[in-house]
Amino acid sequence: MKGPITQKIASSMIKVNNLQVQFGKRVLFQDVNLTFTPGNCYGIIGANGAGKSTLLRVLAGEIDPSRGTIVFGPGERLSVLEQDHFKFDAFTVLDTVMMGHDKLWAVKHEKDAIYMKADFTDADGMRAAELEEQFAEMEGWNAESDAAALLSGLGVKEDQHYILMADMGAKEKVRVLLARALFGKPDNLLLDEPTNDLDVDTVMWLENYLAEYENTVLVVSHDRRFLDSVSTHTIDIDFNKIQQYAGNYSFWYESSQLALRQQQMQNKKAEDKRKELEEFIRRFSANVAKSRQATSRRKMLEKLNVDDIQPSSRRYPGIIFTPDREPGNTILEVAGLSASVDGEILFKDVNFNVEKGDKICFVSKDARAMTAFFEIISDVRKADEGTFNWGITITPAYLPLDNNEFFNTDLNLVEWLGQFSEDTSESYIRGFLGKMLFSGEEIYKKASVLSGGEKMRCMIARMMLKNANVMVLDSPANHLDLESIQAFNNTLMGFKGNILMASHDREFIQTVCNRIIELTPNGIIDKMTDYESYVTDPLVKEQRERLYR
Repeated sequence: MKGPITQKIASSMIKVNNLQVQFGKRVLFQDVNLTFTPGNCYGIIGANGAGKSTLLRVLAGEIDPSRGTIVFGPGERLSVLEQDHFKFDAFTVLDTVMMGHDKLWAVKHEKDAIYMKADFTDADGMRAAELEEQFAEMEGWNAESDAAALLSGLGVKEDQHYILMADMGAKEKVRVLLARALFGKPDNLLLDEPTNDLDVDTVMWLENYLAEYENTVLVVSHDRRFLDSVSTHTIDIDFNKIQQYAGNYSFWYESSQLALRQQQMQNKKAEDKRKELEEFIRRFSANVAKSRQATSRRKMLEKLNVDDIQPSSRRYPGIIFTPDREPGNTILEVAGLSASVDGEILFKDVNFNVEKGDKICFVSKDARAMTAFFEIISDVRKADEGTFNWGITITPAYLPLDNNEFFNTDLNLVEWLGQFSEDTSESYIRGFLGKMLFSGEEIYKKASVLSGGEKMRCMIARMMLKNANVMVLDSPANHLDLESIQAFNNTLMGFKGNILMASHDREFIQTVCNRIIELTPNGIIDKMTDYESYVTDPLVKEQRERLYR
């Protein structure tokens, strides 16, 4: 492949001209012409495998495009969220962050080396003076305190700032690498799944940080709430094309769905359709929050031409749960449940009843706690202590965190799904696979070769066959693309039975759940509230601190 032609342009921006990326015979995308400007955050969406991460890597210069040019503003600094968690193991945490500004780090390194010389010459003095000037221009004297402030904001404690990266845990490393990417407020910032392994407080800190960011940000994320908080634009990668739209993910999704419904209503007058779209834009703009990026987004939406809103060509899975019967008065009773791993207590003294209409999100500082709880009530593992009891009217359907054991088989998809159905006829099974976007010869694919997202869609089809009235869901958004997450989310919002779930997807939790139960080593917190109210409640915060001591 031919290397990218990277040029400098007169004003601050990234310009992509006639870009094509091809691997062998497969064209990932082609004829891409985009401009990314300062003050905007571009949320990149697309199906799994569409090329979201590849686009970032091309812009970063890590992959050469097959054709086209990428043009940066003069002297602009590009920063990328590093994906290699072991790359800086030989350096301290603080040094790793400051190395994110490579020019500043090079100047500091050379300057320090000169001052260490035993035979300091006049030429060394002149060079040191030059470097000192450059260092001051880049605000080098504040570098350590700025790096420390970023680390603290991202939840890395001060006593960890001077230890080696090799001695940091995996989740802490993620935070350090994120601080490294943000350090020095680069002109262009590329973030690939920046919220992975972050707790909700850190994600909210990052949202606030990026919402006020004055330079250019491109971000790939499956976290819809995060994308909605920070994005001014949406970059959609679909069918070898990349298109740019004004507004965040929710605006793109809702407006494209509205345009699709209008397209299907042949009898509706063009003027009425236009008025409907204009009213939608007005309503959406009025709800935008007050951050700098949100204000920028609102101004764009107000100027948006309704002709720019296009029907979505995306295919969404048909996730439909149809309970055989309504849950009775007794749903689930839990008394004195406790669980541990290798002597470490995950939770204890868990006591609660599930009531009609409850859609419960389980949370914990230790993700293993939710998995253990779901495995216990699904008879996959034994509790250390305590009991649970399902009501006689209850049919639960369980979506486990780890589904690999289900796919260690030579069965094709029709045969695989047939294991869980009373009706094993191919036409019946094909209908469910079709709803999960498996078509044509794909239904004869071996279950063992499926991707993570395909396995999840098969597991959802398995749940659909059960006609359950209680859903037990351990991280339902894992491995799914945004289309599948959105379809799953929409279905659960309207589900007539009960839901017990754990998820990293805050939009999922916020829109589906009406009760939060936190599992701790010293009991539970049980609140009838939505997720955002729960995580921002100061009384809950105090209670949590006591229970995790």
